[in-house]
Amino acid sequence: MPEARSWQVREWLSRGRSQVRNQWRQTTREQRHTARLTAVSATVGLAVAIGSVLVAGPWEAGQRTAERARAAGGPATGGDRPGGDKPAPSASPVLAALGAPTAEPSPDTGEDAVPPPTGAGLADTLEPLLDDPALGDRRSVAVMDVASGRQVFGAKADSAAVPASIIKVATGAAALSALGPDYRIKTTVVEAGKDGIVLVGGGDPTLTARAVKGPDQPASLRKLADDTARALKKRGTRTVRLGYDTSLYSGPKLHPIGVNENIAPVTSLMVDEGRQDNSDHGPAPRAGDPASDAAGSFASMLRDRGIAVTGEPRAQEAGKTPQAVAAVRSQPLSALVERMLTNSDNDLGEALARQTAIAAGQPASFEGGATAVTARLRKLKLPMGGIHIADGSGLDRADRVSAALLAQTLVRSADRDDSALRSVLTGLPVAGFNGTLRTRYAEDSVGRGVVRAKTGTLTGINSLAGTVVDADGRLLVFTFITNGTTDANGAQRALDRMASALANCGCR
Repeated sequence: MPEARSWQVREWLSRGRSQVRNQWRQTTREQRHTARLTAVSATVGLAVAIGSVLVAGPWEAGQRTAERARAAGGPATGGDRPGGDKPAPSASPVLAALGAPTAEPSPDTGEDAVPPPTGAGLADTLEPLLDDPALGDRRSVAVMDVASGRQVFGAKADSAAVPASIIKVATGAAALSALGPDYRIKTTVVEAGKDGIVLVGGGDPTLTARAVKGPDQPASLRKLADDTARALKKRGTRTVRLGYDTSLYSGPKLHPIGVNENIAPVTSLMVDEGRQDNSDHGPAPRAGDPASDAAGSFASMLRDRGIAVTGEPRAQEAGKTPQAVAAVRSQPLSALVERMLTNSDNDLGEALARQTAIAAGQPASFEGGATAVTARLRKLKLPMGGIHIADGSGLDRADRVSAALLAQTLVRSADRDDSALRSVLTGLPVAGFNGTLRTRYAEDSVGRGVVRAKTGTLTGINSLAGTVVDADGRLLVFTFITNGTTDANGAQRALDRMASALANCGCR
């Protein structure tokens, strides 16, 4: 048999791909769903097999723990940003392959690419679902094709509405844009005169007083106490006065919603988000004065390590150029954004808005954070018509965003040439498996394991914003916002059906 020329091989491959694609399009929705589930199962099995032999180690929250370990072991300068030749890596882009160049054509690349869904096809699928009476009387909907960056369906997409917690998508993107995915928040202990030290809050609500294991966990107050006691003993100091500094933040501490189990008083110093139980996410009783409690815990830890603390810790500002005694740093910003989105962490939402404000030279307050986040979104050239950012968490009903804004933010996060915002995608909960979507999407739902989305819920407000791979293999992003709902569970089910419908169609 004569040797086949390269053009002949390309022609055979092209014919084969075309035949497969035509056969796929002729299958029923049920057959497509079965095939997709089979493919997912095969992929998971392959991933498990590969993971068992990779020396790099397991993955956690979108990033290899071995990479995080190397980052934690490297030197850092300046306290806030990793320095030198070994920067702490950001969360690895779990979805990067969907936007990165591939050796073989995919459904949205190459000369035989499957076309994106059409507006008419999506309208046929989504408009009947939008008529569900469980949805409120004010809606904003946008669906975009990631590969082309085009909006393929919209229903009042540019109309601003109350978003609830899906505003965290914008908060995360703004913080990542301003600070970079490798940024870490520092909590320090500094000298304060003779035999005095001050615990200085840097704005890390994930600082924990609990025992931690592993190289890349939240910043540990216990480690800070270890390092502080060691440094004090080295210089011959065994008794100290302890102050605590929360001056990094300004303005009101209480969120406009008031005392609430969904968020602690917003202060630059707290441990475990001011939680009064053993939880690490979701509603919980909160400390009335998280900073004082954190300082009290730190004083007890110092005493346990052989350092006497005279009196009770008191509020005290550190000097302008204090001498550092010890410091701990948070996980990288990419991991904080993931945690914020997966668990809908309101404390982190407000903290990251304030970190964005500090980077912009704005006051670290509700108002300053809102101003800074808005400015970063404008700098990203996102659609800002009618937009009003009031907080970083979405608990404030004064927030107004459009579906178009959040959909375009998600598209920008999938940019193959710029992975700075990627953790906005990798932090989205997976339908039926984790985060705020863990208990949603029944086992027989086509969206289960396929839809990844940030949820939003306030009384009368329900929303969903995320990604989905459609039946033809194209990656879509969507944002559904509805206001004026009277049945929260019914509204959630309606939104989930809409996302599942996107997963189940090619919609042409």
